[in-house]
Amino acid sequence: MARNDGARSSFPLSFWEVAAASTVVVGFGLGLLGVYLTMPASDYSFLKLPRTLQDLQILRDHLEGYTSDYTLQVLVGYSMVYIFMQTFMIPGTVFMSLLAGALFGVLKGMALVVFTATAGASSCFFLSKMIGRPIVFSLWPDKLKFFQAQVAKRRKRLLNYMLFLRVTPTLPNTFINFASPIVDVPYHTFFLATVIGLIPAAYVTVRAGLALGELQSVGDLYDFHSIATLFFIGIVSVTPTLMGKKGS
Repeated sequence: MARNDGARSSFPLSFWEVAAASTVVVGFGLGLLGVYLTMPASDYSFLKLPRTLQDLQILRDHLEGYTSDYTLQVLVGYSMVYIFMQTFMIPGTVFMSLLAGALFGVLKGMALVVFTATAGASSCFFLSKMIGRPIVFSLWPDKLKFFQAQVAKRRKRLLNYMLFLRVTPTLPNTFINFASPIVDVPYHTFFLATVIGLIPAAYVTVRAGLALGELQSVGDLYDFHSIATLFFIGIVSVTPTLMGKKGS
């Protein structure tokens, strides 16, 4: 009996929790397979998650030709990869946001990034609701205590607080996605704060994707114009929080 308890503590998920997560992974895999089967026969060895700007430029150069002729497949494939990365907290979504700007322009790219990022955050939220409690307690015990206390204290103005978290780097977005259902943040509050709060950063990264070849590092995203734009949009987004604090 003691041995089973030890196994449970070292691996916090039960069989059914692992099965639920595996089902999600298989679903994404089948979706991507469907996209692949509808594309023309070609060498797709260039398809991989970009980890550097050079990887991203190679991916952009190859996908530009497909985007005009196979727009739907590229959109679906892009969306599924982005949502998968958000769901399972895989780093690198900033490169995907840059790619959206390079392939689809500012307006379409921004709409795509906000949609996929919100969908991925929502998928992470619901997955965490099923299996996340032992993982959050294991990985981020201190952050969880802080977040739980803040949510309890600001329950009456929770949307304002969640919006504030999305616009500022107070807590990582991946942690917010995964921990929100554990501390009883209602989904409608989570959803609204995510949609609005993601807009500033999405605009900056998508716009930078138009000049992808000029970027030397991810740090180049935040030039003076980008910072000024991000600051302005951030102030507009966080106004409800400031008004809520003034009212209290």
